[in-house]
Amino acid sequence: MDRIAVVTGASSGLGAELARALAQHGWRCVLVARREERLRERADAINGEYEVCDVVEREQVDALAARVLERHPRIGLLVNNAGIPAGGADFLTIEPDVLERVFAVNFFAGVWVTRAFMPALEAAAPSQLLNMVSVAGTMAVGPYSASKHAQIAFSRTLASQLRPRGVRVLTVKPGYVETEGFPQRSRMGPIGRRFVVDPPFVADRIVKALERGRSEVTIPRWYWFGSAAQALAPGLLSRFVSGSLAR
Repeated sequence: MDRIAVVTGASSGLGAELARALAQHGWRCVLVARREERLRERADAINGEYEVCDVVEREQVDALAARVLERHPRIGLLVNNAGIPAGGADFLTIEPDVLERVFAVNFFAGVWVTRAFMPALEAAAPSQLLNMVSVAGTMAVGPYSASKHAQIAFSRTLASQLRPRGVRVLTVKPGYVETEGFPQRSRMGPIGRRFVVDPPFVADRIVKALERGRSEVTIPRWYWFGSAAQALAPGLLSRFVSGSLAR
C-alpha cells in the first residue's frame, strides 16, 4: 500500500519517462502537471492516476494534496520534477516575469509540494523524496543555474532534516537531457551533442539510485567534473564562461 509515487512535471520528458520506469518496478504513480490531455495519456499507458495542477500555486498544491491523500494517505515516494528553462538569458537582460517564473517553478514549487505531502511521506516511513535538480545547479552560468542552486540547497537541507523522520532524500543532478522542454541537441554542435543523453537512460539510473538508497547522484557521472571545476577553481571557470560569451 506504500508503493504510491507522486510525480510532478509528468506530462512529458523526464517526468513521464521516470513514471513509466517506476511503474515497471511496481509503483502506482500519480502523475501531476498542467496539461490534462497529455497527463491522461501518460497515466493510462502505465495504469496510473493523474491530477491537474500548477505546482507554483500554493492553493492548487494544497488542494492537490488533499485529493491525493484522500485516496492514498501513505505516499512512499514524492518526485519534485517540474522545471522550466530560462531561455539562455542572463540576469541583466531576462524579463522580470520570466525570472520570477523560473524560480517559482524550479525552486518554490518543490517547497510547496514537499510541505503539502509531508504528512503522507511520514505516514509511509521509511519513504523517499526525490528532487530533480540539475548539474547546472552546481555551477554559475545564469538564472537557470541559480534557481537550481537554490533547489540543491533545499534538497541537501531536507536530507539531514528528514532523516530522523524516516524520509530519505535523493538529490538528482542530470546533465544535458534531450526533452520537449529542453531541446538540447538542436542548439549544440557535433561535439556537444555527444554529451546529451535521453530520458530512458536517466530514468533507469534514477530507479537504481532509489533502490540502492543513494542520497545524491550525478547523471551521467562524467558531469561531476564540471561541478568539481566550479568548486575548486571558480575563477578559472568564470574566465572560461566570460570568454565563451564574448565570442
